[in-house]
Order: sequence, then structure tokens, then C-alpha cells
Amino acid sequence: MTDLEIPFEKNRKGHYRFFEILPGALSWGMIALPFLLSLIDVRLAALFMFVYVLINFSRGVAGAMRAMQAFRTMREHQKLPWRSMLQELGEGSIPERTKRPHWHHLAVEGTQERPLLMPPEEVIHAVIIATYKESRDILVPTIEALLHSQYNMKQVICILAYEGRAGEATERQAKELMAAYKDQFFDTIAVKHPSNIPGEIIGKGGNVTYAGRALQRYLEKRHIDPLRVVVTTLDADNRPDKHYLSALAYAYIVCPDPVHSSFQPVAQFSNNIWDPPAPMRVLATGNSLSHLMMSLRSHALRNFSSHGQPMVALIQTDFWSVRTIVEDGHQFWRSYFRFEGNYRVLPLHLPIYQDAVLSDTYWKTVKAQFLQIRRWTYGASDVAYVAHMGFFRRNTISRFDLFAKFWRLLEGHVTWAAGPLLILFGGFIPVLFHPKSYGALQLPILVSRIQTVALLVAVVTVFLSLKTLPPKPARYKRHRSIFMVLQWAYLPLTTIVFNSFAALYSQTRLLLGRYISKFDVTDKAVVTQSATGKTTTSL
Repeated sequence: MTDLEIPFEKNRKGHYRFFEILPGALSWGMIALPFLLSLIDVRLAALFMFVYVLINFSRGVAGAMRAMQAFRTMREHQKLPWRSMLQELGEGSIPERTKRPHWHHLAVEGTQERPLLMPPEEVIHAVIIATYKESRDILVPTIEALLHSQYNMKQVICILAYEGRAGEATERQAKELMAAYKDQFFDTIAVKHPSNIPGEIIGKGGNVTYAGRALQRYLEKRHIDPLRVVVTTLDADNRPDKHYLSALAYAYIVCPDPVHSSFQPVAQFSNNIWDPPAPMRVLATGNSLSHLMMSLRSHALRNFSSHGQPMVALIQTDFWSVRTIVEDGHQFWRSYFRFEGNYRVLPLHLPIYQDAVLSDTYWKTVKAQFLQIRRWTYGASDVAYVAHMGFFRRNTISRFDLFAKFWRLLEGHVTWAAGPLLILFGGFIPVLFHPKSYGALQLPILVSRIQTVALLVAVVTVFLSLKTLPPKPARYKRHRSIFMVLQWAYLPLTTIVFNSFAALYSQTRLLLGRYISKFDVTDKAVVTQSATGKTTTSL
């Protein structure tokens, strides 16, 4: 069996090190290119910047249109009676004069020719909730959100995967919570992840993998076929939509090749969106809209944070990587290479609500936000893994498909790091070197006009941000709603500081071989209001 794990740091040499260096080298090279071209020929510099800004403007317009469409799709799917549709799918018929989507009619009719993977009542959901030191105020709403699902909870196993290094209080809390909710699920399990397991870095991957292996033993002991089990991983603050479990079961049993598929809901960072400082609200909302947009780009969709995957597939991939801090996105590549390219991520157009970053002080929140995005941007480490597994090890994967995915991965991380800086400042670089050049003088004007038109995209962004807002908590006055619009003035600053700088930081660490080998847990604070009206923020 092919070893799917990332090589140890001491073994990353030769071509592996080259591809670790590549993202950072390209990003810094892209930032330096306008300066170099200005020294060579100002016309080349102006043309490069004009084309680059125009391409990104086109992407922005397309992204805004997709986000609008994805928002409508998500709202439509939230209104569907998924539990009834799941029952109809199992029965192979739809009651007369019942309004259903066209694709549901096709799915039900298709069961006459191709039987379902299994009857809906045989599907078992295993939900792994990963926790470190999160309080009951964070964990209880997550468990309650599961219980409020429009689904038979006696088909759900709830697993609380907690870190042994978090101490006795965390262990006691985990066991108490699982005992308290035991009768409301098929079963509940508290799984303690020991610290200092050889070959593991400190991170979520090791925790959920240990829980996954415990689940495997649990199923074997009770003679439950792992093909019946779909595993969903949740962070401590993740709250699935009430239809998520039904929709996941529906997609699983109707999917033509479920074992080689995973199912990705739409991450929405809106649980506490009214509470964080304005820059964090902008970032959280921007990330929510980005995930909305990606839900319609199935060819580019990747595992992120919470996702569902068959237990059979997890066993075959030996669960998640224990050597990376980005185990969610890396799981796509792990599965892609295990199944020789026969793997895809299918969208579930339903939200899983998550917290925006919030700590107990402003500057701790700023730091936690930077660390969270730094962890996401460290996904650039997958560039070397994909090149190593795809181009330097024997496989039967289509070269075209492999190269297309590799290019999309590499280009995406380079754009993440260099794009915002070039778009905001690149148009002014040629004129610094050639202040009397007509082309150099015209470039800032052309770029500013493109960016003026791009304000229409910003209007769409603000509109969607308001549409996705949960109800305003009673502790906030009316003017808080006005700030939810004015906050978008922070967008250029947050894009540069928290996206471009975080990506450059991660890629530069890779370039220098100074690996990030510890998962920085994002602070999740809770804002509460006492009977006296006093508002407090506590971890």
C-alpha cells in the first residue's frame, strides 16, 4: 500500500524542497516583477499591470455573480423538506401533487434502474467534534444543534474527541457531556487523544484520526458495516443546519460512486458575527461569501473544515494526516492519490455555521485572526506533496487532470499572497521609475477606473453580507446595524494585513525550511449579557 503521509522534515530534500520553495519564490517574484519590468521597459511593466488588474477584475465580477447564485441556491435548499425527500427516495415514489425539485424527481425515478446504495434507515452518521479547551458555552450549542436536526438521532453516533494535553478539567467535561447526551443519540463516545504520539505534530489531524480509529474499533466490535457509516468532522463551534444530516444521507445513498466522494457543506462564519471587532467581521463575512462562491465551482471544490466522508474511504486512507496543520484541505490530496485520481468533492448547498474569531481582548483577537489565516495559507505546503506524489511516484492518474489541479493549487496560493499587493499598489510602480512616461502616467488612471467599476462588486458583497446576517442580539442598539455597512471601509486593510501578509509569511517559512509544525487553536470567546445588562466576553 502506498504511504500517503507527508515526509518527515528531515527527509524533505531534492525535488520536495524545490516545490516547497516554489510558492514563496513565485509570490515574491510576482511582487518584484513590476519593479524589474520598469527597469527593463516601462511599456512591459504597464502592460503587465494592466492585464493583471483586468484579469482579477474579471474574476471578481464572476465571483460576485456566483456568490449571488450560490446564496439563492443555499436558501432554496434550506427550505426543502429533506427528511421527507429522503423517505420518498427510499420508497421510490413521490406523493401526487407534491411540489419537489426536478432533480429529486430524477433521483427517485433513477432508483427503478439503479438501486440505492442502501435504504435511508440503514445510514449511520458518526459526528466527530474536535475540542481542545473550549468551554461548555461553546460545545453545548454545537451538540444541541445536532439534536435539533430534522433527522432520526438514533442513527447518529456523537464522538467528542478531546486532547489529553488539555488537562483533567477538559477530560471531565468531555465525559460528563457524552454521558448527559447518551440517551439522545445512537451512542456517544468521549475519545481522549494522548499527547506526544511518535510521528505526530500537535494538531487537529492527530486528534480526529485517533477518534476515527476508535470509531473503527467500535464498529468492528458491534459488527456494523463501515459502508453504512458517513463521518462528519466538526470543530467545537460548528453548528450544522437542521437539514444537514438528511441531505448528507440523501447525497450518500444516491451518489453513483459514494466511496470515492466526500461531501462539502458551505462554511458560514456567522454564529457570533455581531460580536467581534469590525476588521474581524469583514474577514469572517468575506470568507463566508468565498465559500458560497466555491460551492458552485465543483471542479475546484476541496475539503474545508467540516465535511462528510464515508467511513470505508477513511479506513482506506488511514484517516487524516497527523503531520500537517491543514488536515482538512490536505485530505483532498490524500484521498485523490489513494484512489488514483478517482475522487471528487461534491457540494452540499447547506450551511454549517461557525464562529468568527473572537478573544477576550482586541489585540488577542487580532493575533488569533492572523494565526487562523496563517494556518489556512500554510496549505501552500501541499504544493510539494502534490508534486511529489503526482510527478515523482508511480500512479495511473490522468496527467492532464493532475497538472490542472496542481496548477490551480499553485496559482491560487501565489495569488493569495501577491494579488492584493499588486492590485492595490502595482499600478503606481512604473511611474516611480518613469515619471515622464505617458504610459506610466496613464496606468494609475486606468487602474483606478477599473477599481471604480469594481465598486459594483463591493455593493454586491455588502448586500450579501447583510442578507446572511443572523438577527441582531438584543444587547446591541440600532446603530450597530449601520456599522455593519461602514465596516467595509476596512476591506483594503484586512485584505493586505490578514490575507496577503499571512500568505507571504507562511510561504516564506516554507521557502526557508522553517516549518510551522504546531496547530494554533483559534480562540473562541462567548459574549454574554447578565441580568444587570453588563456585557462580558469570556473564553
